[in-house]
Amino acid sequence: MKNRIFIVHCWSGHPAYCWYPKVSADLTNLGYNVVVLQMPTPDEPSQQTWVEVLSTAVGKPQKTDILIGHSIGSVTILRYLESLSDNTKIKAAVLVAGFTDDLGYSELANFFTKPLNFNQIKKRADKFILIHSDNDQYVDLKHGYHLRDKLNATLEILPGRFHFSGDADNEPVCTDLPELTKLVSRLK
Repeated sequence: MKNRIFIVHCWSGHPAYCWYPKVSADLTNLGYNVVVLQMPTPDEPSQQTWVEVLSTAVGKPQKTDILIGHSIGSVTILRYLESLSDNTKIKAAVLVAGFTDDLGYSELANFFTKPLNFNQIKKRADKFILIHSDNDQYVDLKHGYHLRDKLNATLEILPGRFHFSGDADNEPVCTDLPELTKLVSRLK
């Protein structure tokens, strides 16, 4: 059975946005079974709904599963892992431009009505990998350091990559993220 990878897009994202198609194709070519989820109401993300969609897509979590999240998709993955039962564990969570508070956006406040339970989250994955840019205009690099410390994660800092998104954010479009593909391929 191929290792499964689930990608959760960013706020206002969709499966064909930014680097998702290229990374999905590259990981598929490496032998992974990749699903880029279409989250409902992408312009108004909802923790409850997004976690339910991820949970339904994953079904029974497998020890070889890898979850990749971008921005609020990263938080969705953290909340999903937090909800899993005690004897459930996945291989890895890869968080691109992840964070731990609403960043001042009321639209994201519903993801943070209670603090993240990092003790619970850490037990649900063998490895956490973080990817951050040194000039992200939305998610300051301090969030990467904070997550690294809370999750005992590996933090990869990429120079000049903004928020790893593109046209919707009025930044240079990030249509590939080969560093992510390389990091995931090392997990085999």
